[in-house]
Amino acid sequence: MKSILGISAFYHDSAAALIVDGKIIAAAQEERFTRVKHDASYPSNAINFVLKYSNLKLSEVNQIIFFEKPFLKFERLLETYVAIAPKGFFSFVKSIPLWLKYKLFQKNYLYNQLKQHDINFKDKNKIFFSEHHLSHAASAFYPSPFDEAVVLTADGVGEWATTTVAIGKGNNLEIKKEIHFPHSLGLLYSAFTYYLGFKVNSGEYKLMGLAPYGNPIYVEKIYNMLDIKEDGSFRLDQDFFNYTTGLTMTSEKFHNHFGEKPRNPQNEDLNQFHMDIASSIQKVTETIIIKIIKSLKKEYSIDNLCLAGGVALNCVANGKILKEKIFKNIWIQPASGDAGGSIGAALALWHIDLQNPRSVNKNDDMKGSYLGPEYTLKEIEKDLNRCGALYEALSDSEIIEKAANDLENGYAIGWFQGRMEFGPRALGARSIIADPRSPDMQKNLNLKVKFRESFRPFAPSILEEDLEEWFNLNEKSPYMLLVAEIKKEKVVKMSEEEDKYFGIDKLNVKRSEVPAITHVDYSARIQTVNKNINPIYHKLISKFKDKTGCPILVNTSFNVRGEPIVNTPEDAFRCFMGTNLDKMIIGNFYLDKNKQDKKLKKNYKNLFELD
Repeated sequence: MKSILGISAFYHDSAAALIVDGKIIAAAQEERFTRVKHDASYPSNAINFVLKYSNLKLSEVNQIIFFEKPFLKFERLLETYVAIAPKGFFSFVKSIPLWLKYKLFQKNYLYNQLKQHDINFKDKNKIFFSEHHLSHAASAFYPSPFDEAVVLTADGVGEWATTTVAIGKGNNLEIKKEIHFPHSLGLLYSAFTYYLGFKVNSGEYKLMGLAPYGNPIYVEKIYNMLDIKEDGSFRLDQDFFNYTTGLTMTSEKFHNHFGEKPRNPQNEDLNQFHMDIASSIQKVTETIIIKIIKSLKKEYSIDNLCLAGGVALNCVANGKILKEKIFKNIWIQPASGDAGGSIGAALALWHIDLQNPRSVNKNDDMKGSYLGPEYTLKEIEKDLNRCGALYEALSDSEIIEKAANDLENGYAIGWFQGRMEFGPRALGARSIIADPRSPDMQKNLNLKVKFRESFRPFAPSILEEDLEEWFNLNEKSPYMLLVAEIKKEKVVKMSEEEDKYFGIDKLNVKRSEVPAITHVDYSARIQTVNKNINPIYHKLISKFKDKTGCPILVNTSFNVRGEPIVNTPEDAFRCFMGTNLDKMIIGNFYLDKNKQDKKLKKNYKNLFELD
C-alpha cells in the first residue's frame, strides 16, 4: 500500500488530500475546521483529518507533495517588480516579508510544520513540489471518466501560467501550451468583481449571479481593453489594471473608461450600471472560453474535455460550452479552485513521476465529492447534548417522512448527513433545503437565513432520472457545475406589465412552476442526485416527489454569508440557532426551532464579514 499526502496552502482555500494506491481516500479544506472563510494558512486540521480517516500516521505516508513551486512564483514576483519599477514599490514592500518568513524557504517551513503531526516524521526527502497548473490539470484529468482528454485550466495565476492546455492519455499528462501572467482571464474577471464592490477570490460567483439582471452593453468597451486572437488567446492592456503595480485590481484609466469609480459596498447599493457591467464581463468571459475550446477541438480532434482552475467554477460558461456541443463529453473537477490542487498534486506524483498505471472509472473517481469528515450517531448526540439542544431520535424512514412533510409545509431545513463535501458546493450533505415551488422562498432564504443579497439565485437538486423532464440538459450534473434553462412547459407566462420590469425588479416575478430555483433568465445551476452516490438525499427528494409531484428541492450551502459551510454537529447547531431556519435534521436526530431554549439563540448575522 502506497500513500501520498497532497497539500495546497498559503494563497487561499488551503486544503489537504490523501490518496492510497492512486485512489482518493479523503480531502478537506482548512476553512471548515478553523471557521475562517477561504483560510490560506497551513492546513494543520485538514491534514490531521485525512490522516485519521485513512488510519495513517504521517511517518507512514510514503510521499508528501505541495501543489506549486514557490521558487518559480517568487521569480515571477521579482521579475514583475523589476520590470515595472519604481511602480509597485508599496505592493513589493507589503509582500516581501511574507516570502522571507516562510514562502521562499517552504520546504523547511513545511518540514517543521509536518513534524508537529508526528514526532517520528524525520525524512525531509519525502517532500516534493508540483507546478500549480499541472496540479489543476491532474485534478481534472485523473479522476475523470476519460482515458483520453484535452485539459483546459484557467485561474488568476499560478507560478507564471494563468491558462494552460494539456493532453491526458492513460496515465500520461503533458502541458502543451500556456498563457502567462499578467494576461489572465481569472484576474480580468476578478478585476470586475473588485470594481463592483465584491471581494476578490470570494465574490466572483456574485458577479455571475448578478449578470442576468443586466444587459451586456459594455462588451465593446471591455474588448477595447483586450487583444483577443481567433484561437481565444488574449493579452490584457495593463494600463487598465493595477494588480501588478499596486494594492488594487483596477486603475484610474479603468474607472475613466467606464465613467464610474469602484462601488463601495458600505454605502452604495447595486444599480443598473453595475448589473450591466456584470452582464458584459460575463458575456466576454464566455466568448473567450468558447473561442479557446473551439480552437482546441479543431487542433486535437479529441472527443473529451476536462476543466479545472477557478474559472471552471463559472457554471454559466460551462453550460454554454455544453450547449455549443463542441466536445462530445465534458468533465469538470468539483473542487476546481486551489483546494483541488491538493488532489491534483498527489495524483500527478502517483501517475506521472512514479509512472503508475491508471484505471478509468466510468462515473468518475471523486465519490460524489463526499470526501470530508462524517460523524457517528453517538458523536452527533454527544455534540447536541453539549450544545443544550432538544431533539428527537428517529428511524431512517421516520426522518425521510418528517423532512418531506416539513418541506411540503414550507419550512426551511438544515440538512446534515454523511461525509462533508470537498469543494465550494453543498451537495446534499451539508445543505439548507426547501420547497422550490414557493414564490417567496428565494427572497426569504437570502434575507432571513443566509443574510445575503436578495438577487442571489439558489440551485435545484433534482432526481437524476427526472432531469430531462424539467431542464434543457441531457448530461448528469452531480457537482452543480452546469447551468441550463428550465423547460418551456414549466415556464409561467409573464403579464405585460411584468415583461417591462428591469434590474432588481425582475426578482419579484414568478417565472416557472419552481420559482425559488429559476433565475431571471429562466436558468438554474443544476445538481443531479444519483440514488447510489447519495442514497438518503435521493430518498428524501423521491418522498417529496411522491407528496407533491415535484422531484426538486432548493439546495444551498448550510452556512450564512461570510461563513464556511458547517463541518461539525456543533457548527450546524450554532448556525441553526443563529438563523431563521425552522428545522434541522442531523443524522437521525430531528430538531424543531420552536422547542429550543430561546437563550441559545445568537445574533449570528454579525459574526462574519461580508464576502
